[in-house]
Amino acid sequence: QVQLVESGGGLVQPGGSLKLSCAASGFTFSSYPMSWYRQAPGKERELVAAITSAGGTNYADSLKGRFTISRDNAKNTVYLKMSSLKPEDTAVYYCNAKIKLVVGFRTYWGQGTQVTVSS
Repeated sequence: QVQLVESGGGLVQPGGSLKLSCAASGFTFSSYPMSWYRQAPGKERELVAAITSAGGTNYADSLKGRFTISRDNAKNTVYLKMSSLKPEDTAVYYCNAKIKLVVGFRTYWGQGTQVTVSS
């Protein structure tokens, strides 16, 4: 079964940094793109960053280069490094994978990890 388990969330002061991890299992991790989403209270879930199987990356324009996504295929793990954090970054952050099935694809989500940016 496919599992995505996020970790690394917590409380951080404005301007601080945090690194999230997502441990994946149940599929051939290295063959698939991975992504991070976030959802703040009262807002819709939004794409934060994505990374291809080859390591190419894409980011939400609103983040303005403060976040970096990376992956370690040997560890089946995708990371999200966050810097210059703002209170507006407070949200539940989710790991996402779109996995090929026998027929078609299915999107999987982790349980989410809370990031709170506050002084």
